[in-house]
Amino acid sequence: MVFRFPRRLFLFHVLGLAFASCQPRRKFEGPLTIGVINYGGGEQIINQYAKFNTYLGEKTNSYIQLEPAFNENKAVERLEARAWSLVFAPPGLAAIAIARHQYVPLFPLVGISNLRSIFVVRKDSSISELKQLQGQTVALGQLGSATGYYFPLYNLYGTTLAEILFAPTPKAGLEFVAQGKVNACAVSEADLSLYASQFSPTEFRILFKDPHYVPLGVVLIGPNIERNRQEFIRKVMSELPSGLAQEVGYVPNGQVPDYKYMISVVDRVSSIASNLQTKPVRLFESKMPIEGTGNRQ
Repeated sequence: MVFRFPRRLFLFHVLGLAFASCQPRRKFEGPLTIGVINYGGGEQIINQYAKFNTYLGEKTNSYIQLEPAFNENKAVERLEARAWSLVFAPPGLAAIAIARHQYVPLFPLVGISNLRSIFVVRKDSSISELKQLQGQTVALGQLGSATGYYFPLYNLYGTTLAEILFAPTPKAGLEFVAQGKVNACAVSEADLSLYASQFSPTEFRILFKDPHYVPLGVVLIGPNIERNRQEFIRKVMSELPSGLAQEVGYVPNGQVPDYKYMISVVDRVSSIASNLQTKPVRLFESKMPIEGTGNRQ
């Protein structure tokens, strides 16, 4: 027996195939590499970004790759190479990326809006003023840290130190102070609150607090992303469900903070950066310093 395909169904089938062949295929837009700072080096950050990566990949038709950096120094290297498409950047790193590598801020990160940089000493230290760090050994954070590197060096401008030790994490800087390896360290108020109790019975004291608030970190998009694609990614991320945005720590409808002052601090500190590995460490230029620099009491 010969099976006869109904003519009407046959026509619908042919027309359906023709319609499908005329539909635009989703074009793969290329990979997006997301850069983040992950001090602890744990794998939990993979889970933290998993849903976000899936959402962004589906909406932008892109392959998403998460690339954590274990400190700011490594992150600066990736920025210089323009290897990151999107960056969840803390303030110091954001200032470098914006000023030197043409990254564009998209959204503010969730964070402490009144964050400030401080110098910390042991409670029993005889040092009571910032100027008494002259000739002493100080621990700073890594290149790229606003509270641990840029603001403290700005405040130490014009000082000569015996030596600078660079702590890989804020907790390590406090440990240097507790062990007597350094006379003071630079961290944020939030870092001190978070870690101080872990060094009991050692007690710390704030020696100096910078009067300026550090701007919130930001999500940045790289200069190698084509402009129209940048805007599309911005739109996709602005429409992200609030719970999912909170998981990765940014505010989709938030205002990007003003980075002018932060960038000026980075620029001034960069003028003495070549002196930091010498002993003693002379934190000044041979030419006249810019007005407003130096120790600010």
